[in-house]
Amino acid sequence: MKKIYQIPVDQLATKYLNHDFKSGLTSTKAKERLAKDGPNILSSKQTPKWKIFLRQFNNIVIYVLLLSALLTLFIGHYTDAIVILAVVIINSLIGYFQETSAANALAKIKDMLAQEATVYRDGVRQDILASDLVKGDIVFLEAGDNIPADLRILTADNLRVEEASLTGETTSVSKNALPLSAANIPLAERTNMVYASTSVTAGSGLGLVTATANDTEIGKISREVAQIKSTKTPLIKEIDGVGKIVSYISIVVSIIIFAIGWALEIYALPALALAVVAMLVGAIPEGLPATTSVILAFGVSKLAKKHKTIIKAMPAVETLGSVNVIATDKTGTLTKNEMTVTDLFIDDQSYHVTGNGYRPEGNLLDDKQNVVTTFNDKLTYLLEAGYQANDSILNQVDGKWEVNGEATDGAFLTLYHKLKQANKQYRSLNLLPFDSDYRYIARLVTDFQNQQVIFVKGSPDKLIAMAQAYDKNFDATLWTNRANNWSQEGKRVIALGYKPVTNQTKVTHDQLREGIIWLGLAALQDPPREEVVTALKKMNQAGVAVKMITGDHPKTAQAIGKQLGLAPGKIHAITGQEWDQLSPSQKQAAALDNQVFARTTPQNKLEIITALQQQGQVTAMTGDGINDAPALKKADIGIAMGIKGTDVAKDAADMILADDNFATMATVIKEGRKIYANIKKSILFLLPTSFAEGLIVAFSILTGQEIPLQPAQLLWINLVSAITIQFAFVFEQAESNIMNKPPRTRSQKMFSKADLRQMALVSVLMATFALIGYEWFLHLGVSEISASTMVVNTIVISKIFYFFSIRTDKFALSQASFENKQSWWIIGLMLGFQLFLTYVPFMQTAFKVTALSLTEWSVITVFSALILIIVELKKFFQKRK
Repeated sequence: MKKIYQIPVDQLATKYLNHDFKSGLTSTKAKERLAKDGPNILSSKQTPKWKIFLRQFNNIVIYVLLLSALLTLFIGHYTDAIVILAVVIINSLIGYFQETSAANALAKIKDMLAQEATVYRDGVRQDILASDLVKGDIVFLEAGDNIPADLRILTADNLRVEEASLTGETTSVSKNALPLSAANIPLAERTNMVYASTSVTAGSGLGLVTATANDTEIGKISREVAQIKSTKTPLIKEIDGVGKIVSYISIVVSIIIFAIGWALEIYALPALALAVVAMLVGAIPEGLPATTSVILAFGVSKLAKKHKTIIKAMPAVETLGSVNVIATDKTGTLTKNEMTVTDLFIDDQSYHVTGNGYRPEGNLLDDKQNVVTTFNDKLTYLLEAGYQANDSILNQVDGKWEVNGEATDGAFLTLYHKLKQANKQYRSLNLLPFDSDYRYIARLVTDFQNQQVIFVKGSPDKLIAMAQAYDKNFDATLWTNRANNWSQEGKRVIALGYKPVTNQTKVTHDQLREGIIWLGLAALQDPPREEVVTALKKMNQAGVAVKMITGDHPKTAQAIGKQLGLAPGKIHAITGQEWDQLSPSQKQAAALDNQVFARTTPQNKLEIITALQQQGQVTAMTGDGINDAPALKKADIGIAMGIKGTDVAKDAADMILADDNFATMATVIKEGRKIYANIKKSILFLLPTSFAEGLIVAFSILTGQEIPLQPAQLLWINLVSAITIQFAFVFEQAESNIMNKPPRTRSQKMFSKADLRQMALVSVLMATFALIGYEWFLHLGVSEISASTMVVNTIVISKIFYFFSIRTDKFALSQASFENKQSWWIIGLMLGFQLFLTYVPFMQTAFKVTALSLTEWSVITVFSALILIIVELKKFFQKRK
């Protein structure tokens, strides 16, 4: 069965009265189809916020804490229950706000559809709501219209459509009604189709509605976005894994100890239950979510303030540290999305033009790279031709140069102002606008001496034929080869010419076919961003591969990739059509082997990201168009452009580059790696304390002694100390060689065997010294509440000493200890909290503590310092070994 773009217009016309498209559908038929197919509105389901909140409780750590709260309520320890429940609520709120911080991309996609449409119904042209459009409607299009549905073009008068956000094409695309012969034509090459969410930039035409609502191309994107489930970042998966393992071990050990205590009748049942709750609460790392959130939040804040990078979901900033493949759109991301004249060919002389973008700054260089200051007549006329045969305006808005009109025209306006040598004053008499059938634009002008000339600019093949008509000796083969050579380099080639005339009031195609005087060729290119080249070098050095995914022509994309230094060796490219022919296993190999993916569809982009993930790659995807939205959401981290990015892309992404500066990626990757390292240090710092608390309670139960620590005291240690002293890890500096290391793999565990051994050692030391101190104090005759207070403070002060050891591989009291100046203030704050807990009456009542003497503080300090000394001796012998 033929596709709609393969069917000739006359066959489509048979369904309308008298084969006249302007008769349109009848109102009755339109109502029937509307009732059958539904309105032209994109539908999407949104998860209620109450469900998102409840989802935060689906966590083993939360289950354990809720069980502990129920047990403490059952045995009448209401203060402990309230404190535990408060911790549960705080952790759930943290997760809720992280998950709901990103807006719904589907809502933004809805906003991209036109609100009204001009249609023919019952033979009358009328405006209707775009939501009432149905398949078979005939839509009238003109410049400035947003296209309300997917349409097959029936008639076109210089019709041009801006499709960049959907296809990735840099400039407006000419549309016509001619059928296409091939069956599988990429979206960007369907010259007789236009699509919802794109806009008409020039001309007018009629279109037949072929798809509405979710059946449109943008509707398919909407469905893809809706079907993609957000995945947890590598860090969150690892932290969840740590929480699960610790929780399961804690539960199993608690059950065993409860059974032993019950069997041996060590305690009465309520006392045994409270003791087991204390062990559970102590061993569970409640402070883990808070600690991670604090470090991530400060990383997010730093990126926003210093690097204009907006992180919508906090874990995403760390994900960048583990990214090993970045898939990126070309237009507007790696390039400026500003066409620039880079080269000229006049007679046998080639020139190079410096300067990029629309800013009129640069020079003309000859073959020897000398600046050309004197222009001959042909060069002057070529500049005039590019300036006059033009239908766009170059403006400076808020210090930024912008083009109102076609990017190609804007490039020639910039060239004219850049070189400032063409100073003849011409007055426009008539314009022959660009037409997709003729592929050139011409303007009739007159100078102050009333001498008339037609300047023409357009496709080389069209102007070469005109030049041959004027000069039979014109070397068409030479100029065709020159144009082809530039095309092979991925450049757009434009030819220019002129024709002196007299007493004319308008310019016609017939006049130009009679012949023109050839001026030369100009090569245009969407220039690479200078800062991107440097950033790509850093990324390649850090083991991060970059893939260019674009709707552009493969040769253009490949040439840009080479200029950018996309990869150290040869740049390999594959098209969307070639990709579609591959098997799933071949796609996985192609995703790794190719650096350029050209003429891609939104589905291709999604499949490329999926194939990379199936190969174990941690992927980042950057983009700015609607067509990027599914891939942005699917990637481990989606990154949208803040200035040129569509709202759809921004809302599907996890991160936004506010200044569209792709070079920021290298900085953000470094920051992500630093954050991961600091979070790892903080967990290595946090878990020994939890394990030590569990060991203290377990030992006390098994030996039949009084439990030195109450559940509320354990929560104080795990939470208050976590969000104070662990806060110091926020300010740790990155290692000097952090960007010379390859990114970690998905299979790489957060903790090595050496890390686990160190955690076990520190846990045993903390528990041992705390229990020795507790027993010693009791033998000295102090009260149990004083001894319990001593244990609380011993664990906290031990953490302070241990902090100096864990934060660096160097020795604790080396210069590295003084690099993080903020940590000293935070340690002071932590000590202030401990004094507040120990000496303020209402805190003493709530947490069952009492004031300590100077002697007791001295003992606490000595025991705590011993932990630092032992760990540092271990570090010393490891370095010697």
